[in-house]
Amino acid sequence: MKIFETHAHYDDEAFDTDREDLLSRMKESGIDKIVNIGASIKSSKYTVYLTKKYDFIYGAVGVHPSETDNMTENDTELIRDMTKHDKIKAIGEIGLDYHYDGTDRDNQKKWFIRQLELARELKLPVVIHSRDAAQDTIDIMKSENAASIGGVVHCYSYSKELAKTFLDMEFYFGIGGVITFKNGKKLKETVEYLPIDKIVLETDSPYLAPEPHRGHRNSSLYLPHVVSEISKIKNISEDEVAEITYRNAMNLYRLNEA
Repeated sequence: MKIFETHAHYDDEAFDTDREDLLSRMKESGIDKIVNIGASIKSSKYTVYLTKKYDFIYGAVGVHPSETDNMTENDTELIRDMTKHDKIKAIGEIGLDYHYDGTDRDNQKKWFIRQLELARELKLPVVIHSRDAAQDTIDIMKSENAASIGGVVHCYSYSKELAKTFLDMEFYFGIGGVITFKNGKKLKETVEYLPIDKIVLETDSPYLAPEPHRGHRNSSLYLPHVVSEISKIKNISEDEVAEITYRNAMNLYRLNEA
């Protein structure tokens, strides 16, 4: 079984003590490809470094909504420069996060729109982060015609009813450890509703470890738990889940065109 991990943060300090050892075990454990996702200029630069060091790691570069307070147009130029590396395959993670009050919402919207514009210009898909901000996210994606850009709604956390809106824009849905949680009923219902050809696997490592590792540091090695849960919900084999989501991820990040 070959698995494609579409969203991880191996630049995170949670991996500082054993990053190399952990990543060296991925291939033998069936994790065939990983996309490391930038969340700031610093983490995006580290993402570029990881793509150079490991043949199976690709990257996305961008600024997370919670990091936009001090963002400037110079940062978008730095992001543009980073996309010149051939293994950078998306702009992200970008979007809106209203869960905490620490970041100015108008500023979040401004830089979400700016990074969508950049993605369109560069002909790259986007990795969308949206937390407690569904309507504003949808409004901006519609006004910016995100359907023409393409991408994934990472760590999808809204209802199956809202999922149709993102489906209509032809976006993929990143599904991770929450699907295994006992209180993950809403996500299970959404996954049941979603066409399997719009689902990709992710961990958001080091966050959101699946059961039975909940509360501990997450890693791509735990993705088989996610595969198993989707297999039960969709009533197809684990091998089929891995194979279909692998193909979806290749399409999402346009690796078939490489």
